[in-house]
Amino acid sequence: MPKAVVMEEQPGRPGAVYFPLKIIDVPRTNPEDDQVVVKMLCAALNRRDMFARQRLYPGAAGNIPILADGVGVVVQCGSSVSEKQWLGKRVILTPARGWSDDLNGPEGAYAILGGTKYLPDGCCQEFMTIPITEVEECPFFLSDEEAAAVPVAALTAWRATIIKAAIKPGDQVLITGIGGGVAIFCLQLAVAYGARVYVTSGKEQKLSRAKQLGATGGVNYKDPEWTEQLLEMLPADRPFFDSVIDSAGGEIVRESLKLLRFGGIISSYGMTLGPKTTFPMQAVMKGIEFKGSMMGSRKEFTEVIQFIGKHRIQPVVDSVYSMDDINSVNNAFDVMRAGTQFGKLVIRIATASPNL
Repeated sequence: MPKAVVMEEQPGRPGAVYFPLKIIDVPRTNPEDDQVVVKMLCAALNRRDMFARQRLYPGAAGNIPILADGVGVVVQCGSSVSEKQWLGKRVILTPARGWSDDLNGPEGAYAILGGTKYLPDGCCQEFMTIPITEVEECPFFLSDEEAAAVPVAALTAWRATIIKAAIKPGDQVLITGIGGGVAIFCLQLAVAYGARVYVTSGKEQKLSRAKQLGATGGVNYKDPEWTEQLLEMLPADRPFFDSVIDSAGGEIVRESLKLLRFGGIISSYGMTLGPKTTFPMQAVMKGIEFKGSMMGSRKEFTEVIQFIGKHRIQPVVDSVYSMDDINSVNNAFDVMRAGTQFGKLVIRIATASPNL
């Protein structure tokens, strides 16, 4: 029978518990009309997967295949002509359900693949049977590992950068905490859009890597004068940022007061420093907009895949692990917990030549 990696639920309070992983057998189902069977090639981790193991993610549950990012090859189709045209094609899977095209947010119940009872399926398994509407053809120039790095990170970055921050060519954009998959995609998308991008990190090596990807400059946020250092890097005729794209929270609004122009935008797609931030009166008087940003719609997923294809954006992969060895999968989670990665952590599931 096909294999899948799942969590094994354990007693314990959220944040203190850490569910172990195990490999189980799962049945392979035949596709109904409007469905395809995908032989999975690679999957990739997101921070939500670590939170699920700590019981810090809503609906986290055992015995459900983990991970929301995945790429594979269509090996079986339903009966219609529209499905059969996908046979043999390499596809990237949409990572969520319940959000079609509303610009404001999900139209109904919204759920993300991987390790939760709300959408009990995930990409870290050998075969997936899914609706034909939930795949996009993979850009030909991407490796399997690069393609697996795309779904959650690229979609989240697209909404935070293009939709919420509404960047334009020539904008000056600050991306905080460069190194994770989303932040790197924010950088790559903004550079491709024609923006001048600056970054922050606590590690000099990550700042250097970001500059190789097109960042104009960067500073170490551990330096107490990092905001002043950023301002010194800006051109004299435009000494401000148009937007800040952030995942840390904390004092980002107060710190951004010095950096943003009047009416500037803070696009927030996470708060790793804690579940709240302060919005002082000075930000109100400066007309700063604080916009929360979640992952994105099915329509936006198509848009970001097309943009990646048009601009030949190469996703950054930090390291690759093997689904065949549960210790290898655990090693990927260990790297994420340590926060040392630059780019995505990918799990290799199968080779690129599936047996039909």
